Amino acid sequence: MRIESAAQAPDFSREVHCLLGLPIDTVDLAGAERRIRSAAASRSPCFLSTPNVNWLIACQSDAAFRDSVINSDLSVADGMPLVWLAGLIGIPIHERVAGAALFDALRRGPGERLSVYFFGGPDGVAELAGQKLKLEGKGLTCAGYESPGFGSLEELSTDNVIERINASKADVLVISLGAQKGQAWIQRNRKRLNVPVISHLGAVLHFAAGTVERAPAWMQNCGLEWLWRIKEQPSLWRRYFTDGLALLGLLVTRVLPYAWYSRRNLSNPEQLTAARVEMREEAQCHVLRLQGVWTHSNIARLRRCFYHAALTGRDVRLELGGVTHVDSAFIGLVLLLQGHQRRHGKQLLIASLPRAVRRVFWYCGAEYLCTGPAEARRSSILLGDTVLPDDVRP
Repeated sequence: MRIESAAQAPDFSREVHCLLGLPIDTVDLAGAERRIRSAAASRSPCFLSTPNVNWLIACQSDAAFRDSVINSDLSVADGMPLVWLAGLIGIPIHERVAGAALFDALRRGPGERLSVYFFGGPDGVAELAGQKLKLEGKGLTCAGYESPGFGSLEELSTDNVIERINASKADVLVISLGAQKGQAWIQRNRKRLNVPVISHLGAVLHFAAGTVERAPAWMQNCGLEWLWRIKEQPSLWRRYFTDGLALLGLLVTRVLPYAWYSRRNLSNPEQLTAARVEMREEAQCHVLRLQGVWTHSNIARLRRCFYHAALTGRDVRLELGGVTHVDSAFIGLVLLLQGHQRRHGKQLLIASLPRAVRRVFWYCGAEYLCTGPAEARRSSILLGDTVLPDDVRP
């Protein structure tokens, strides 16, 4: 049996919850800043994703975009609506961690000075942002910049482009290519890059250059930054209107029903301690058979089991026939395992999913975890772009 190195396994100690299909770390701004500084100091990879409402909506129909968030090393709630949604279903996210706020914390903080490379944006904006950082002489300095235009991913990923970025020896790489294209670029090139911290922070480039003014703090904290953005960039109103309608639909069909369901299905200590997990090896698969209730209160044991499963380098099958209840933390942990398996060309199969657990997967927007090869489909739920089955409808 092939055993992979520990460095290849994801960090299963992350406190991650699944919010409408995306993993969100329960970290505040200070915690995210510490994570970034630690990665930069140790030159260890940290792919930062910053989901907001637009990302959340786009990921409902764009599996590749969604996978890019799942594959990130840190995923923070960049948007007050995400914080509010999390609060409704009991996810302990109490603070918005905007990419712009995190950039400013690094820029103005008292920590060790970091170097940043800007990649993307309109002609001249990245250069202007770099000049301003150098003039400030504070927490960030510019190691380089490039405005590559609007070419294809292939054209933006040539050896010369990657070599220029790597030669800068930057600590942080800020991408500004449009969210979906930027995330796809990172997915395509992250193994070729030696910059430890990589993130698509599109608006940050404009804020740093001063070409777009950020909303006042009170509007940011009240969730009204979108109004300010429309004032600054009127063309954004269509995107905000469309995303708002889609978010309303998710609120009515998934978030509110899940909030009601969760309050009716609280787990007691006896149920949590009675949960069991068994591991066994089959011909081509590592099997985890779970029983009982699994929530944020008792998944520490699963973290160790998932870590071991990831290191085997084999397909993993989760047998959930004996599970009676799960929550968003359990599904968040499954997302980490799924991301690892896909990155290494292996499968995560979820088998024998009971109706009650199936319902939670649906509410959390994670029904896509349970679709796969025909062998798995026979014992897994089948939800995708089709109409939701009667036994799962809220």
